[in-house]
Amino acid sequence: MKIQFSERIMARLRYVFDLGSPLLLGEGERMEVRGWSYNRDYASGTLTLPSPLRRERRKNVAWKTRAAVSPIMGLLSALSMYAQENPEIAPRAMPVTAGPNDVARFLAGMPVPENSSLAPLTRDPAWQEHAAFFEKEFSKLTLRQLQKLHTWQETYFPESLQPIPVAFYMFSGPDFLYVDQFFPKASVYVLCGKESMGPPPDPLRIANLAGALGNLENAMKSSLETTYFITKDMKIDLLQQNLNGVLPILYVFIARADKSITNVTFGSLNGSGAFQESAPGKKGGSIPGVRINYTDNQSGSSQTLYYFTTDISDGGIKATPGFLKFCQRLGPGSSFLKSSSYLMFEEGFATIRNFILEHSNRVVQDDSGIPLAYFDPNKWSLRLFGTYPGPIELFKQHFQPKLQELFAQGNSPPLEFGFGYRWNPKEANLMVEERK
Repeated sequence: MKIQFSERIMARLRYVFDLGSPLLLGEGERMEVRGWSYNRDYASGTLTLPSPLRRERRKNVAWKTRAAVSPIMGLLSALSMYAQENPEIAPRAMPVTAGPNDVARFLAGMPVPENSSLAPLTRDPAWQEHAAFFEKEFSKLTLRQLQKLHTWQETYFPESLQPIPVAFYMFSGPDFLYVDQFFPKASVYVLCGKESMGPPPDPLRIANLAGALGNLENAMKSSLETTYFITKDMKIDLLQQNLNGVLPILYVFIARADKSITNVTFGSLNGSGAFQESAPGKKGGSIPGVRINYTDNQSGSSQTLYYFTTDISDGGIKATPGFLKFCQRLGPGSSFLKSSSYLMFEEGFATIRNFILEHSNRVVQDDSGIPLAYFDPNKWSLRLFGTYPGPIELFKQHFQPKLQELFAQGNSPPLEFGFGYRWNPKEANLMVEERK
């Protein structure tokens, strides 16, 4: 029987056999890939972080790759891809596609099940370098930021660890990491930004795996090293052909938070704020979005994350009101604001500012969120943490003298972790506003 491969399979074969392909591991060499999980309720592990966040060092998974075997494995991978395109000849026991949880773990540099169609790709040196990179970066993030954040949380903000119905994170982009840390038990998270979702990530269709994974690392680098995404850098990285959009980043944060994705549904919001399912990329309502259902691996709790690509300026909301109508359906909740470019200091964002004030029982933010003047002291109590040296130079016109005065008077507890644009803890500020 003569088999004719498609272009993407031929690309995979060329990658394996061409002289220009990356060097294969020599005989006797091996690469270790460690998966780390972050969890608030897990029992003690090799490395235990302050409760409620504890960290389990998973069993190391090591591969010994012989140069003589690697080309064969690459060929088998290509044949597996051919079977996916021609399911009528695929053995029934062979998985013909990777589920979103396997894809999330793969992109996060974490081991996937041996029977996953992505397992052969984890033997690729490009993926192994990617796994080592994320392991190093997330380890540094945990030591520098997350364990200190959770120590602060236990001491000063334990109520944030209680279940809540919904957490709103306006101007979030793909930053699921921090809203999950501050409100770990929300039933629903609503994130939004002007960045597009991109297509469903499919590593099996990527011809240049090293380039795609490098693009993902670049898109996330500023968030992992500071506390925020740099919008101009994201526009470049997220527009690349491989792994573009915010969805791969959301997948990485979910997997690294020790959660398992159970379902991913694409859709859009209509004018009345109803989420309507549709195929990825198919035009539906005016506001495209995605719903990701996942389970916390330790607590077993089911949670839901929504991300919508939408303009929440006054003009954008007037043109496409479905997003705020969707949020209204969820009822009041907690709001999170960080590194939001001081947009709600401008009158062009009065609608979203007023929505947050009217539909939140609690607001956690840095000074770039809602100006202090909009919190009526008869309706809101205010707690301050850290220090307030004023905005960074780019936003110096949004200095708040009254906020500086309150920080000077209040003897605010210090922060030992960066927050918002002030990623240096000695300069960071954090505010918790509670409705009375």
